[in-house]
Amino acid sequence: MLTSLQNPLVKQMRKLRSRKERHKQHLFLLEGTHLLEVAAQLGCPFTVLCGTPAWQQKHPQLWYRAQELAARTEIVSPEVLGALATTEHPDGVVAAVSRDGIGKMPQEPIALGLVLERLQDPGNLGTIVRTAAATKVEGIWLSEDSVDLDNPKVLRASAGEWFRVPTAVSSDLIEVIEHLRATGVQTIATLPQATQTYWDVDWKKPTVVVLGNEGTGLSEDLAALADERVRIPLNSGVESLNVAIAAALLLYEAQRQRLSV
Repeated sequence: MLTSLQNPLVKQMRKLRSRKERHKQHLFLLEGTHLLEVAAQLGCPFTVLCGTPAWQQKHPQLWYRAQELAARTEIVSPEVLGALATTEHPDGVVAAVSRDGIGKMPQEPIALGLVLERLQDPGNLGTIVRTAAATKVEGIWLSEDSVDLDNPKVLRASAGEWFRVPTAVSSDLIEVIEHLRATGVQTIATLPQATQTYWDVDWKKPTVVVLGNEGTGLSEDLAALADERVRIPLNSGVESLNVAIAAALLLYEAQRQRLSV
């Protein structure tokens, strides 16, 4: 059992809290029973698997399955597990997973997709991923200057759906949008000056929703590429909605129209 916080493996895994180290080591942290269970169901390989004796005894079948997928397995003390985890009250299991080859890339043709520019809040991104899974989104393209897809808070906020939605990180969203438009996909952007509401457009067409930064919104360059500009009606004095809520409204309107066909 690993009990020392000075153990080299413990030191290495603790560094994965930072974006720089996740990129340097090509690893990210997977924390908690639910995320581990989803990953194991999908056959995700674990580079390192760490669990406490109490967790192992409580989840023997999941521990056995996760061990089969792990290159290295360690029993650790609760103190070590607490040092590895990013949550205040971890439930007893943490894994390190390779950043390479995890997840699915979006595949064309796309019936419904998302393009996200400069999102900074991991909770927002994780919530959007969760909503995307619920509304049959077939691909998410994220600008490379956004929060990391494998940020621990993104993974937790996605409630495990992170593994199910095809995602890609792009250095050029303009190129992505132009390519999608060339394949017959319409782009819809929310802009406060738009004259039509989001339920006025035809969401039954192949569509990609384009959303921007939480504070500054969508850049002019991406807004200019929108085939349809829509607004979300707001009460007087309310400037905007949280980007994750806006995404949910748009995606569920697409669902509503498509289910009514």
